[in-house]
Amino acid sequence: MSLYLHEIAEANHKILNPFTEEKLMTVAAACRLRADSTVLDLACGKAEMLAQWAHHYRISGVGVDISSVFIEAARARVEEMGLVDRIHLVEQDAASYHSDVSFDVVSCIGATWIGNGIVGTLKLMQEMVKPDGILLVGEPYWIDPPTPEAMAAIDMNEEDYVSLEKTFERISEAGYELVEMVLANQDSWDRYEAGQWRTLDEWLRNHDDDHPQAAEVRHMLVHGRDTYIRYQRRYLGWGVFVLRMAR
Repeated sequence: MSLYLHEIAEANHKILNPFTEEKLMTVAAACRLRADSTVLDLACGKAEMLAQWAHHYRISGVGVDISSVFIEAARARVEEMGLVDRIHLVEQDAASYHSDVSFDVVSCIGATWIGNGIVGTLKLMQEMVKPDGILLVGEPYWIDPPTPEAMAAIDMNEEDYVSLEKTFERISEAGYELVEMVLANQDSWDRYEAGQWRTLDEWLRNHDDDHPQAAEVRHMLVHGRDTYIRYQRRYLGWGVFVLRMAR
């Protein structure tokens, strides 16, 4: 799916994954954040996680995202919350971002495409985390093995994701210790997905049918809604995994 379709669909979302503010704070507690903690968030979206953590824990952070639309929204949010002295935002492809400074926590929540999968993404992240620091990776997983019909509808291969058990095995084989995890529940999934339907519907009502993007937006609404209700809601889970290098 193209970036601009995500920018349209998630225009009214603060959190660009199937999580809630409460779950973001649960992840923060799992990281044992302190007022002097530093956080790098790769593919940060609108930087809501950084903003909430800076507000509640007084952390300092850097957010990196390729979308100018999302970075603009993130800057507005950071300014609104009075956090411009604590959060620095960078408009850049997170896959190519590098920092000479190491962070207490490095996260990539729901964007492991930056490293061509979870293992490659962990390697990118590891270069910028302090020794014995925390890596946070958000990743979908199969709740049950999807049927061929479901695969065709969702437009994925079964190999794109693995079960929760296999995700754990991939993490362990890559040399990391799973020290905590926070999983999306059905309601947080529904809020993330169904919230996009209203936004897409409003966009279509406010644009003519001959708009260059109208057909794609309508397909995203109709096909995405049908696929989620029929298949994705049953087969696809999502979680944030809290990791450290294994000793």
